[in-house]
Amino acid sequence: MKTPATDKIRNVAVVGHSGSGKTSIVEALLLRAGVLARPGSVEDGTTVCDHEPEEAKRQMSLGLALAPFEWKASDGATYKVNLIDTPGYGDFASDVDTALAVADLAVLVVSAVDGVEVGTETAWRKCAERKVPRLVFVSKEDKQRADFHRVLDELRSTFGPGFVPLELPLGEEEALHGVADVLTGRGLEYDGDGTHHAGELPDDVAEEEHRLHDELVEEIVSGDDEQLERYLSGDVPTAAELERTLAHEVLDCIEFPVLVGSASSGVGIDRLADFICELGPSPADRPAKVVAGPSEAPVEVDVAADPAGKPLAFVFKTVADQFVGQVSVFKVLSGQIRPDDHLLNTATGTDERLHGLFHLRGKEHMHADTVVAGDLGAVAKLAGTPTGSVLAPRDAPVRAATPQTTMTAFGLALTPRTQADDDKLSGALSKLVAEDAGLVVERNEESGQTVLHGAGDTHVAVALERMARKFGVHVDTEDIRVAYRETVVGHAEAEGKVKKQSGGHGQFAVAQLRISPREPGSGSEFVSKVVGGAIPKQYISAIEKGVEEAMAHGGIHGFPVVDVHVEVYDGKTHSVDSSDMAFRTAGAIGLREAMQQAGSAVLEPVSMITVTVPDGHQGDVLGDLNARRGRVLGTTADGEGTHEIVAHVPTAEILRYAVDLRSITGGRGAFVATHHHYEVLPDHLVERAKEHAKPVSSRVGR
Repeated sequence: MKTPATDKIRNVAVVGHSGSGKTSIVEALLLRAGVLARPGSVEDGTTVCDHEPEEAKRQMSLGLALAPFEWKASDGATYKVNLIDTPGYGDFASDVDTALAVADLAVLVVSAVDGVEVGTETAWRKCAERKVPRLVFVSKEDKQRADFHRVLDELRSTFGPGFVPLELPLGEEEALHGVADVLTGRGLEYDGDGTHHAGELPDDVAEEEHRLHDELVEEIVSGDDEQLERYLSGDVPTAAELERTLAHEVLDCIEFPVLVGSASSGVGIDRLADFICELGPSPADRPAKVVAGPSEAPVEVDVAADPAGKPLAFVFKTVADQFVGQVSVFKVLSGQIRPDDHLLNTATGTDERLHGLFHLRGKEHMHADTVVAGDLGAVAKLAGTPTGSVLAPRDAPVRAATPQTTMTAFGLALTPRTQADDDKLSGALSKLVAEDAGLVVERNEESGQTVLHGAGDTHVAVALERMARKFGVHVDTEDIRVAYRETVVGHAEAEGKVKKQSGGHGQFAVAQLRISPREPGSGSEFVSKVVGGAIPKQYISAIEKGVEEAMAHGGIHGFPVVDVHVEVYDGKTHSVDSSDMAFRTAGAIGLREAMQQAGSAVLEPVSMITVTVPDGHQGDVLGDLNARRGRVLGTTADGEGTHEIVAHVPTAEILRYAVDLRSITGGRGAFVATHHHYEVLPDHLVERAKEHAKPVSSRVGR
C-alpha cells in the first residue's frame, strides 16, 4: 500500500453487540474497495477478520483484527482507512478497549432487527469514556423485522440526543433497494454490485426526507454561531458546508450521524466509506497523550501526529504468530518509522531494532517501506517490548498515558496432562497473556494451583483452545480451591511426648502446651512460660517450629490453623537423648493433641463484592446474593438507571458468579470482588468444604 498523508488516514474501530454484523460490514467495505474479489462469510469462517479457527468454530469475533483499505471518497481525495474489527461478546471487551485506545472514530453497528442490545450499550459507554467520536450504522436493513425508525428511537431513548439521520432506507426488509440522502434530498438506487445511481424519491419517503432535512439543518447549524446567524437570516448553507460543520461536531462528540444499509446487498456500504473519510477525524485532529517526567511526578503531554516530528510508536497489541514469532502491532504517534530504525522501549529500557515493517490485514502481512504518523503498522521479534510499551528515541523517554487495566471475573485452575505439557506450560501462558490483555495468570502458592483468569468462561475456554493449537500445550481444568482455615474454639492442655530408644542415642522430649483462641484476624502467637530450666532455651525455638509446621499442615479438618495462642509451660529433657528434632516433633504432637481436646471450627473466606446492575434487575440480584449466603451491606442508585449493591459473600459461593450474573442480568451486570475477612463455616457445610478443597502442607499466613 502507498504511504498516505497523515490527514488522509482514518483509524476506525468497528464496535457493537455480538451478531450485529460488524465483521460482515468490514468484509463488504473491503469488497467495495476492490481488496476482495468476493466476500467471505462469517457462517463459513472465510472472512478476512475472523481468521482464527476458534472464531470460525463459534462464528463470532474473539479478538480485534485490522483491515486497511484505500478509498477514493466523493470529495475526490484518496484516503487510507484502517478498520479495526472488534468482538462484541462481553468476555472479549478488553480488545474493544485496545481498539479505542488507537482509533480516531468508532462506527457503532446496530442491527435493524434487534436494535439496541447490551453490547451496544457497553460499546457506547466505552466510547463516551474515552471521548471517541462516533457514527452509527444501522445494519441488516434487508432482513425480516428490520425497522430503522424503531432503532433510531431506541438510540435516542437509551443514549440521549445528538443522533442525526443522514439517510433513510428506500424500502425495508426484502424490499430494500436504496437510501435517501437527507442532506441533498436525492434518492440513491443500488445495483447488484453495490454501486448506486440517483433516482426519484417515493412520495412517502420524500415527505419524511424534507421534514428530516429541515431538522438536520437546524441541528447542525445550532453548533456553529456563524452558520446559525446566516440560517436565521434566510441563507441556507449548502450540503458541502453542512458536512464541514458536521465533521467538527462529530470530532467534538456533539453529533452522531446515523447511516443505514446492508452488508449482504451492498446498500449503503460505499456511502459508509465516504462518510468515514469525510466526517471522520484524522490522527492529526486528535493528538495522542503520553506521560513524561519521573514516575513520582508524571506530566501528561499531547503529541501531535506530525510526520516531521521525532519517531514515536505505541505498541497496542501483540500477536503470537506460529511462523514469525511475536508480532507487535503499533500506532505511530509522531514522526515516521522505517525498517532497521533503532528505538528505545521506555518501559523496559530495551534497545529495539525494527527489522521488517508490514501492515496487517487479517492474517495477511503486507510489506511497508515507511509507517507515517497516525498510521498503524506491525513488526516481528521485538522480544523486549510487551503490549502497552512506547518506542521512542533515547532523548524522548515518554511512556503510555493510560496503561491498560485488566478486570478478571472468572478463573480456572490448570493441570498439565503430561510432563511435556508441564515443561511448556509457563512459556505458553506467558505468550497467551502477552497476546490478550484481558488474561491474567496466577500461581497460588497455598493450593499449588496455576490459575488462568479471564473475563468469563468463554474467554478462558478460547484461551486454552488457542494454547493447545498454537503451542501444543494441553491441560485439564478444575475450580479454584478455596483457602479455608481452621481455628480452636476452646481452651485445652496437652502433652507432646517423644520417647524412642533403639540402641545408641535415642530421642526424648516432653513439651506441655496450653492453647486458646485469639481474636479473629489477629494471627497466631507462641509464648514460653517455662521456668526453672525445665526445657533449655535452645529447645524452645524447636518447639515453636514444630507448632508452626503442625498449624500449616492442618488441624482436625486438615486446613491451616490460625488465630491460636500457644503456650509452652513445662517439659522434660534427657541429657543425652534430647535434640532439636525431638522437641520439634513433640511441639507438633502437643498441638494436635490440644486441638483434639479444645475442638476446632472451619473458617471460610468472605469476599466484599460490589455489583453494578440496571434498575430492573436489582431485585433478582439481591435475591441471588441472599441465596449465596450473602449479607447485603447497602445499595445506592446513581441516578442514571443503575444500582450499586455492596455485600459480603462467602468466596466459595462466587467462583462462577461472572457466568451467573450475566445470565441474571442479560449481560448488563458487572462486579468486583476482593477478599475481606474470614468467618466460621456452618457445620453442615464442613464436609462439602473438605471435598472441594485439598488440604495444604506448606506454611500459610493469614
